[in-house]
Amino acid sequence: MPENVPLAKAFKLTEYQITGNGSRNVQILKDALDGVDGQTDSDMYGKGEVIEAFQEKIAEYLGKESAVFFPSGTMAQQIALRIWSDEKKVNKVAYHPLCHLEIHEEDGLKELHHIQPILLADENKVIELEDVVNMEEEISCILLELPQREIGGQLPDYETLESISSYCRENGIRLHLDGARLFETLPYYQKSAAEVSDLFDSVYVSFYKGIGGLAGAILAGDEAFTKESKVWKRRHGGDLISLYPYILSSDYYFDQRVEKMEQYYVEAKELAGLFNQCHAVTTRPAKPVSNMFHVHFGVPKEKLEPLLVDIYEMTNVGLTGYISDTDDTSCYYEVSIGDQYEKIPKGRLKDVFQILDKRLKKL
Repeated sequence: MPENVPLAKAFKLTEYQITGNGSRNVQILKDALDGVDGQTDSDMYGKGEVIEAFQEKIAEYLGKESAVFFPSGTMAQQIALRIWSDEKKVNKVAYHPLCHLEIHEEDGLKELHHIQPILLADENKVIELEDVVNMEEEISCILLELPQREIGGQLPDYETLESISSYCRENGIRLHLDGARLFETLPYYQKSAAEVSDLFDSVYVSFYKGIGGLAGAILAGDEAFTKESKVWKRRHGGDLISLYPYILSSDYYFDQRVEKMEQYYVEAKELAGLFNQCHAVTTRPAKPVSNMFHVHFGVPKEKLEPLLVDIYEMTNVGLTGYISDTDDTSCYYEVSIGDQYEKIPKGRLKDVFQILDKRLKKL
């Protein structure tokens, strides 16, 4: 490769890539539609066999009465919190300081719904029962994200979830699950999706993350909740004339991958072990609790990037296409294991980490 090749380009040029399910290109949709009868009727403004059958399928999987398909999780979760706030007539909700709604949605909850968030727990830790019990403000709902992505995909233990759920029900507080990566947590908890979802009044799940679909989300709960969510979906402009490309790809890749989460989890632990054997490298958490974790390097980004480009050229294996600064002397990136990892020859993988360790020691 020529000098100064950007990391993202060098990553794409490798034969093997460690993370994810492969390139997000048009082939994702083509594969999903390959076995679909071309005469299948599309959904129309939230109705029709295509959307209704998938909603029923996921509602059953989650153990909920009903479910609604949304084009995005951002829309689904703001609507969930709006419904619970209106129910109690309290426009305050609580969630983690690094919640998606707080840092990635341009204050949509505040600007569109006039709901005030109460930030629970230290941003570097998961929410614990004591954080909930010690909260002084009256709130309508608590949102828990499983896993907590921005701190490496950490999870509270299951007993903590049960305790928070019980407390909320005893005190008239609704509990909502940001389950964008719920499927990925089930091997660690050794619970079914329905068992985890039973602790929550409403549940959001995503179909483009670990599942690897085109886009789309499900919001699930009881019949009254989902009926109200459909009204808000229309108000948000979420009832496109047809959503079938998202629905069919979600359905296809859900069937392909939901049972592979155990494999991804085992592989994530294996990969984290390889990283943690290298000089100046640590993972967060040290032992992953899902298919994801963060890799932290005790070297500056500007020194690490050319080093990785060289390794990609030598081994034809790509670790990541991006690096983010932590500070002037360290950096990190996020790993999410999917179908790609198992394709890498073990000997090649071993070579990558031996070279990485040696090169880092020379910096």
